[in-house]
Amino acid sequence: MLPRLLISALLACVAFGCDSATAPQSERADQPPLPSPNSAIPREPRALADRLTATHRALDTAIERWREEGDISSGGPPREVTLLALDEQRVHLLLAKRRRLAARVLGLAPGTIAAHARATLRAKRDLNALYVPVTRSHWRTGAAAPAGELLRFYREARRRFGVPVHVLAAVNLVESAFGRLRNTSTSGAQGPMQFIPSTWASYGMGGNIRDPHDAILGAANYLHASGAPRDVRRALYSYNPSEHYVNAVLAYAERIRRDRRAFFSYYSWQVYVRTTADTRRITGPGL
Repeated sequence: MLPRLLISALLACVAFGCDSATAPQSERADQPPLPSPNSAIPREPRALADRLTATHRALDTAIERWREEGDISSGGPPREVTLLALDEQRVHLLLAKRRRLAARVLGLAPGTIAAHARATLRAKRDLNALYVPVTRSHWRTGAAAPAGELLRFYREARRRFGVPVHVLAAVNLVESAFGRLRNTSTSGAQGPMQFIPSTWASYGMGGNIRDPHDAILGAANYLHASGAPRDVRRALYSYNPSEHYVNAVLAYAERIRRDRRAFFSYYSWQVYVRTTADTRRITGPGL
């Protein structure tokens, strides 16, 4: 007879689609299986609420394990964080496109998980209002700086310019997926904080527009000159004069402020882009 925990792991594989590198084995039966990067996502509200809840809780646990036992200042997220973050991201993307389904699913999810999803969906919808589809060849990607390094840069910028860490992290997320997007925008903006070169000349303090440390300090310098931390909304509007942009950054920033794990969750997302053909994922496992 199979051990109870192994049976649970096998049943979870039916729901998630087990990642081949982490399929349940007897010596790992105390850990739930990891979701496959391209597993089917249920459309029935109760099943989808259960999927979102299980994934979010497993991701929180994996992030805590990474922070306590791993090295956040070297390399990227552990595989378990990567796969769980992608699974939650895929659920969020589905719900962002289906408002009625989202309302039903979030009504069934636990309060804290629903609150996180609602804020994330608001941000996604605001950003969707800004995106202009381009060809796939427009997009170039690279690795993000380690999460611990980015946190150190945000904190240095806060000490120097007073701009909150959670605001800088949210700008970094929205502007370049924490530096993973490497293309120049249609308006000529460059680097992990997407500066137009003429603005960088005034606020970049002689640094490298494409260097994460220099870009984050330059962004803090610009936001401070534009009213932060006293009036963060005004400063963000100066950074990008769009209410959709400001609302998205503030929604992400509030989640990062409220839950320290949210930064690591967003940091571990993959890059999805809207092309002239469709919306597609261009980084991460299973491609």
